[in-house]
Amino acid sequence: MNELFVGLIAGAFGAAYFVYGKRQQKFAPMISGVLLCVYPYATDSLLWLCVIGAVLLAVPFFTDF
Repeated sequence: MNELFVGLIAGAFGAAYFVYGKRQQKFAPMISGVLLCVYPYATDSLLWLCVIGAVLLAVPFFTDF
């Protein structure tokens, strides 16, 4: 149940990052958005879902492309 909720939240943030990146023509938010939408399908552990999600959420803030 928790994995489903985290996957839903990650997908929502992923869609928002993708739209933002596309409108601003920035590559990092677009890639992070796609990965946020896809990675919950490949990860089973709740811990790894949270860790990978946090990293993908932070990537656009630390990159400049």
